Amino acid sequence: MKRLLFLPVFMVFSLLTTAQQRPNIILFLVDDMGWQDCSLPFWKEKTALNKKYHTPNMERLAAEGMKFTNAYGAPVCTPSRTALLTGMSPAHLRITNWTAPAKNSNTDREDDQFAPADWNINGLSPVPGIQNTAYATPFPRLLKEAGYYTIHVGKAHWGAVGTPGANPYNMGFMVNIAGHAAGSPQSYWASQNYGNFPKQQPRAQAVPDLEQYFGTDTFLTEALTLEALKALEEPVKRKQPFYLNMAHYAVHTPIMADERFIKKYLDAGLDSTEAAYATLVEGMDKSLGDIMDYLERKDIDKNTVIIFMSDNGGLSLAPERGGKAHTQNLPLRAGKGSVYEGGIREPMIVKYPGITKPATTADQYVIIEDFFPTILEMAGVKKYQTIQQPDGRSFMPVLKNPGWKDDTRDLVWHFPNKWVKDDGPGINYFSAIRKGNWKLVYSIRSGKTELYNLDEDIGEAKDLSAQYPAKVSELRSLLGFRLKSWNAPMPVDKKTKQPAAWP
Repeated sequence: MKRLLFLPVFMVFSLLTTAQQRPNIILFLVDDMGWQDCSLPFWKEKTALNKKYHTPNMERLAAEGMKFTNAYGAPVCTPSRTALLTGMSPAHLRITNWTAPAKNSNTDREDDQFAPADWNINGLSPVPGIQNTAYATPFPRLLKEAGYYTIHVGKAHWGAVGTPGANPYNMGFMVNIAGHAAGSPQSYWASQNYGNFPKQQPRAQAVPDLEQYFGTDTFLTEALTLEALKALEEPVKRKQPFYLNMAHYAVHTPIMADERFIKKYLDAGLDSTEAAYATLVEGMDKSLGDIMDYLERKDIDKNTVIIFMSDNGGLSLAPERGGKAHTQNLPLRAGKGSVYEGGIREPMIVKYPGITKPATTADQYVIIEDFFPTILEMAGVKKYQTIQQPDGRSFMPVLKNPGWKDDTRDLVWHFPNKWVKDDGPGINYFSAIRKGNWKLVYSIRSGKTELYNLDEDIGEAKDLSAQYPAKVSELRSLLGFRLKSWNAPMPVDKKTKQPAAWP
């Protein structure tokens, strides 16, 4: 939809009247939360990891809505978050790694084999002509133009400092609380002013806008929740439909204990790091419950959609996490930064009153760029115009029928970057594609492929490429076709000075 200017009064009134009949929409987005980081199982059985965490409000939301067992994001945060806002695959956006707080700063690490790919290191831009950015139309702008009151709370991380994409107001949000260019908080503790240290130049990760909580015992997750509820008062009073982008910094590093919950995890025998991590999870879950309670108190819960999602898989690196590396998302393989399931499969729940049936489960695979067309469809925004051609597909058919299936669709992940110093399982220079239950993993570094049947082998332990060469050929060709058609970035071989080979 084009920006509406100088509309006659009767048209404005008609637009607002129609908008008031639309549902409120809350996207509850968690940072770095793994598929297993909750007491709600997203697999066929409850696991030891599910028993480790305490998330009663996720269980409550799932009992009132629909649980998705095959929901996906990108391996790291900025690609997921910009894909969500634009409906485009990260490979198509050419935003394939996280953006740095500093402008024109490439976050790729140095590598012996490859020079960095030519990706959009400054992230997403809602205005044209910004160097090293993807120019696209974010859906909050379309919601705002359609009469929604748009609120962003928490982590943004869509663009580098000094670019339009770093500022949520430029993305179509009418209210912004604590969203800026940084991808993590300097501190979760109000006793440390969330990283705004006295007599020091503010650090890039210092969380803005929360001065009233400085020096108190209000954990960051709680402060953001309190501010979100305050911001909702205005549209609720106006009876205006709202979109709340509730984007917590939790459970991203630094892993810091929320003292409200720590004792029971230490008493259960968790090491100090994992106990602190579990408190980040529980604090996030309390926030979800507080928001659900608020909706009920205001008697708007029956006209409010809640979408719960994480941006990428759970961190599984040592020593940032306790325990053995790459075991924190079992039975899924690896974790954040990987194209294996542990790095990309997410906990997702949708409650849409009148549409989703309570306590239902959907096995259809969906991906984070699908949120763009789905949220606009929920809001009744139909005739809109965008700069980009979205890749995502609405999952409204699944919400209406949890048994709805489409095994012909393919999903693509592309990470032509060096995220961490040392290569790990599916980490640094990998691509992947899923179609039906089949998944192909492609190493950009070696050119080798692996094939897995996720229905039979969710842990990606048994490579079937030797047994099914025709399936390997089919998926490898399809992956190459997608990446070429999007002109996806590829790293440059230092010896030949040429981009790495397509799959």
